[in-house]
Amino acid sequence: VLSHDLRTPRNPILGLARVLKTGRLDATKTQEAVSIIERNAQLQTQLIEDLLDISRILQGKLSLKHEPVHLEFVITSAQETVRLAAEAKQIEISTEFEPQIGQVLGDAGRLQQVVWNLLTNAVKFTPAGGQVTVRLAKINNQAQIQVIDPGRGISPDFLPHVFERFRQADSSTTRKFGGLGLGLAIVRQLVELHGGTIEAESKGEGQGATFTVMLPLLDTSDESIAETSDLVESDCSQGCLLSDCRILVVDDSPDSREFVAFVLKQEGAIITQAASALEALELLSHAQWDVLVSDIGMPEMNGYELIQQIRAKSLEQGGQIPAIALTAYTSDADAQQALQAGFGQHLAKPIDPDRLIQLVVNLVAGGSV
Repeated sequence: VLSHDLRTPRNPILGLARVLKTGRLDATKTQEAVSIIERNAQLQTQLIEDLLDISRILQGKLSLKHEPVHLEFVITSAQETVRLAAEAKQIEISTEFEPQIGQVLGDAGRLQQVVWNLLTNAVKFTPAGGQVTVRLAKINNQAQIQVIDPGRGISPDFLPHVFERFRQADSSTTRKFGGLGLGLAIVRQLVELHGGTIEAESKGEGQGATFTVMLPLLDTSDESIAETSDLVESDCSQGCLLSDCRILVVDDSPDSREFVAFVLKQEGAIITQAASALEALELLSHAQWDVLVSDIGMPEMNGYELIQQIRAKSLEQGGQIPAIALTAYTSDADAQQALQAGFGQHLAKPIDPDRLIQLVVNLVAGGSV
């Protein structure tokens, strides 16, 4: 099964690459082929990453950062990552956040990986048109994350084995759902490395499932927190200018969003993407980011209107978030309009990656450019 699943994405990638080389496809078919290649390349990458993570865990080489983390941010970031997969099946992902949960001590990236894996499974096994629910609550001195889906459920016989490595409820060669059976094993290990627990509940096949993660909340009176955070090794300790900086990127163009995200990720930033100003406002109502990078020319609500609505919010609601305007309008008057609307900086397209990074670094540091 392991060999089969690792090789499965290779077939459409190589096959369609050969077809594309013939030049016989029209524009529509070419786009379809490219999408299939991209999807399978991402699948194979995820399979390899899962294997590498398991290897690091077994060898005790998986290092975690220990710093205060807002779980609202973790959940909304993971939700954004699986949004396209959910939309493809017309699945709604709803969130129910209890206010004032507090923070946990941990690695934001790895905790996002936990929620991402749970959401990916929920979307995978939920019928088209269904709904997946994510709940965040405070139970005594712990934070509780629940991912609830109405999907295929888990049989009583398999339930005790759901977090074991290379285990799947259907391991036959004709099983409908792919994967190595590593995702939930990695989730359990990551949760336990954060001092937490995870449980799976299901009334049986066809009756959905609920995954519950419990994580100890941060004791804000603990004076050792800052010391611990400084001592933990970071993946970006060598030369990354934006290590763990949380950035919300807003642009209606998928390619433009991906480009900006790619540039900033190279410097260690944690990126959440929004495809519209309205989506950005929804995300900002649940969590806060360190920097906003927004396009100006967007349908329904443009970047000027977006920043004006944000600036009308209180400090606690993120009303003072540092913000950069990205625009194809390059005149001095356009730059001045962006600053008057509430942006801290203005960057004309085409975007110079080094200039973008420097602007973000200076905004985070509170400096001027």
